[in-house]
Amino acid sequence: MPNVLKVYLENGQTKSFRFDNNTSIKDVLITLQEKLSIKCIEHFSLLLEQRTEGSSKRILKENDRQPIGIPKVTQRPGSHKMKCFFRISFVPKDPMDLLRRDVVAFEYLYVQVGRTILL
Repeated sequence: MPNVLKVYLENGQTKSFRFDNNTSIKDVLITLQEKLSIKCIEHFSLLLEQRTEGSSKRILKENDRQPIGIPKVTQRPGSHKMKCFFRISFVPKDPMDLLRRDVVAFEYLYVQVGRTILL
């Protein structure tokens, strides 16, 4: 579907977002923060992954003000092979501190790390 960004979550669910040339990564992160009841959103980012035959290439969106627009993502060659993931990108020095501040974010970290170890 054009102008819809599907974001894959660790629990296997997806969240879809309509976007235009003015939609920023920060907008998507704030919406995910609200939907998932996450307090410590600063630990999260969106990760674009392009899978090709036999390999995958990861493109991390670092600038949260960068627009997710048609020229940037959807019109790239091979964009139909891209997936967008919601990931913890900053692990705190003390995970117990994250647990005290935000149980939901800690659980997300736990699931992501557990899944990574199993792979």
